[in-house]
Amino acid sequence: MTTLGDDSYWASYNARPTRAVRPLCQAVLEAAGPGAGRLAVDLGCGAGIETRALLMAGWRVLALDGEPGTRDRVLSTTQGTPQDQLTIDAIHFRDLVALPAADLLFAGYSLPYIHPLDFARIWGLIRASLRPDAWFAGNLFGVRDSWAGNPEATFLGEEAARALFEGMEILMFNEVEEDGQADGASKHWHVFDIIARRQPAPS
Repeated sequence: MTTLGDDSYWASYNARPTRAVRPLCQAVLEAAGPGAGRLAVDLGCGAGIETRALLMAGWRVLALDGEPGTRDRVLSTTQGTPQDQLTIDAIHFRDLVALPAADLLFAGYSLPYIHPLDFARIWGLIRASLRPDAWFAGNLFGVRDSWAGNPEATFLGEEAARALFEGMEILMFNEVEEDGQADGASKHWHVFDIIARRQPAPS
């Protein structure tokens, strides 16, 4: 069995049969409306399932993930979508130095895997990338998650998680805590599902 932090964990996860688009992605797409050529960033895109959903909704997409084989997986998943609207960058979180100005940033179960020493810097890049009126949707792990002892990942209490969105409009902040499975093993999940929007520019 692979475990969080092993290089083989994500290779195994991304090689699994296609899953459904995450409900959080579906929710932010419904809230944000048609992409109409606006730019979305899929941060930690994995196999590109949400990348495909974004492209199908009319967004231009920058898909980012540092796992080997990312480009081939995403191109395979997104077959039949407007490929001229897709940019893929195989880059690890730790190597990010900038993000483009975006109208939507989706981070599906990716932010918790940022090293705690890098989290504040990368979160600053995310905040700086959001245009006025831009949307954010993503997940954070809470401190009661059963993986919370892992020093390579980031876990936050509710107050700290909410503080990340100071000055933004929070449209969804759902705390989910339940027993479940991860990679075939029992796991206690403690997750915050969040949709937020940057305030519009002053008129």
